[in-house]
Amino acid sequence: MSEVRPRSVYAVWLVALGVYLLAVFHRSSLAVAGLAATDRFGISASQLATFTMLQLLVYALMQIPVGLLVDRFGSRSVLTAGAVLLTCAQTGFAFADSYPLALLARVFVGMGDAMTFICVLRLVNTWFEPRRVPVMIQFTGVLGQLGAIIAAVPMTWALGHLGWTKSYLIAASLGIVMTTLLLLVVHDAPATRNLRGQAMNLTAMRASLAESWSHPGTRLGFWMHFTTQFSATVLGLLWGFPFLVKGEGLSKDAAGVLLTVMVVAIMGTGPLLGWRITIRPWHRSTLVLGIVAAIVTVWTIVLSWPGEAPLWLLVVLVVVTGVGGPASVIGFDLARTSNPPHRLASATGIINQAGFFASLTLVIAIGVILDWRTPGSSTDYTPDAFRWAMSFQYVLWSVGLVQIWRYRVKARARLLADDPDLYDEMKRTF
Repeated sequence: MSEVRPRSVYAVWLVALGVYLLAVFHRSSLAVAGLAATDRFGISASQLATFTMLQLLVYALMQIPVGLLVDRFGSRSVLTAGAVLLTCAQTGFAFADSYPLALLARVFVGMGDAMTFICVLRLVNTWFEPRRVPVMIQFTGVLGQLGAIIAAVPMTWALGHLGWTKSYLIAASLGIVMTTLLLLVVHDAPATRNLRGQAMNLTAMRASLAESWSHPGTRLGFWMHFTTQFSATVLGLLWGFPFLVKGEGLSKDAAGVLLTVMVVAIMGTGPLLGWRITIRPWHRSTLVLGIVAAIVTVWTIVLSWPGEAPLWLLVVLVVVTGVGGPASVIGFDLARTSNPPHRLASATGIINQAGFFASLTLVIAIGVILDWRTPGSSTDYTPDAFRWAMSFQYVLWSVGLVQIWRYRVKARARLLADDPDLYDEMKRTF
């Protein structure tokens, strides 16, 4: 690593980050196009929500296959395939003139999106020194989320002035630029443009995944990711705005500002958490347990508050909940320290699907409970209905916290058995 010029390291990282940022841009580009999509395809609100749920499901299901592909063919090849797939999918979405075709296009957007983050994490682990990896991974996650912010204003303007097809074609054309830069700049490793892993048949793949999953460190990372991410994801993705407006009586502008505050909290705390686990790796799970406890505590106060919660408390809610986003990234550091390099991407894929499955479960559960607690077929949800719906989070938190504690004990016991010297060294960082 010492022979690699810093300029080369950051050039690779910045281009890979740019591809990930573009993937988040494409993922989020429909968020500001809801009304336009409703008019273009003649769909209902529930059909519109299907776009979001379908993308989440595809993203989660793709994580393990993508991890295996990265371990076999390297980050550069898989990242290139993802960028090309995103470009083609957004082009198809631009020309889609029916709901089924639009859904199909978004499926492929989800697939292309799923092929980016794991590749970038693998590049970070390969190019940067181990002591810098946790911070760089947090920076990657935080800066990548700028894609969602960048998508908002330009896409709103474009849809209003250029129309559907031209707007999405321009968005798709960005993929051509990033794919070109990727092919010119990104290498899998300092001395290798394309890094290839050992060819594996189906039996070998199952064995590799089983080895990754059997390690308690991987399972600990899985449940950390599961437990920390879903609350912020669901608020930002679908239910935060209606909860704040109809459940807590805020104006639409105030609700929008609070969700923006949550994004700022996510971006501001990520690098800090990365630095913390770098100097205190022994306490990664302790940090996560503390963050989850804080999230549960604030939600409990808000949901049990008589009447509408005061604005200051809702600010605390979105800030504390937002911290759960970068806290979920700590799970990837468990993949790094619990698996050999040739299994790193597949282990990362196992962990990365956890939070998205939890988020998808919560998205669906909230919708079902709101319908259950709302008379007739009305969508005029009441504060009481939202209290019931948001309380489903306690089911997921309970499962996740029990599992984190279980595998925290098992992971430390495994480390003691495998490497007593490292065990003692990490404990000394208390």
